[in-house]
Amino acid sequence: MDTVSLTGKELAAALNADTKERAAALTASGPAPRLALVVANDDPASAWYVNSLRKAAERLGIACDRIDLGAEASAAAIREELTARGGDDAVDAIMLQTPLPAGVTLDDVSSAIAAHKDVDGVAPLSLGLLAAGLDGFVPATSEAVVELLKHHGIPLAGKHVAVVGRSNVVGKPLAQLLLAENATVTIAHSRTTDLPAVTSAADVVVAAAGRIGLVTGAHVREGAVVVDVGTNEAADGSIVGDVEAESVRGKAAALSPVPGGVGPVTTALLMRHVVVAAEKARG
Repeated sequence: MDTVSLTGKELAAALNADTKERAAALTASGPAPRLALVVANDDPASAWYVNSLRKAAERLGIACDRIDLGAEASAAAIREELTARGGDDAVDAIMLQTPLPAGVTLDDVSSAIAAHKDVDGVAPLSLGLLAAGLDGFVPATSEAVVELLKHHGIPLAGKHVAVVGRSNVVGKPLAQLLLAENATVTIAHSRTTDLPAVTSAADVVVAAAGRIGLVTGAHVREGAVVVDVGTNEAADGSIVGDVEAESVRGKAAALSPVPGGVGPVTTALLMRHVVVAAEKARG
């Protein structure tokens, strides 16, 4: 079987073109949409990602401020900064970059992000709105999975989707988005008994556990669709996913590549969320 590559570059380009046009319209009558990126780490991978976000924002006409609190910042200091940016009318959107300092969790600080500026959908209020089916920003990576599948014409209504991973930033919100598309969803995780039996029963498998090569050909039935959300650093420094791609190719009907699949769509959606936040703020 020839496995189709579910690339995200074409979709990301279309999203970015729309975002750039909308950002220009806002800038024509006022300041450019503005994103505050709050960083409290000295992680090289994080620095690379933040830099890529700043470059993406610049290309699209979005102002992006990096606020560096340092890797020793306390939860109180992070919350104070997030609260201040939430009350700053010059800031349309806020994103808190992870990882956070030792001893500080996302749960400790995310509630300080104003929901109307929470463009990555990590605050408890944003997650609650999603669960209730109400309007709000959803985690961009989860949204990217659904949009990528739609872009490639993969039907979701009535299909069984197995999501491997239960984080608040991918697995759980993705399950809510898939339910909204009328899919039947199973959430699996590291303590799932007989993971291959669970995933091989699904029409679509989404690997989002953050473990290199967790999903192999043994986890996928013939003709299934596989979406790899993982972005893990291999021993040679390359970026690899959660799927053992070689054993899945030829068995799956479609597989998203890493890099070049979910990643570019996630960034494009984040930038679109910034513009949407600015549009709402300006009426």
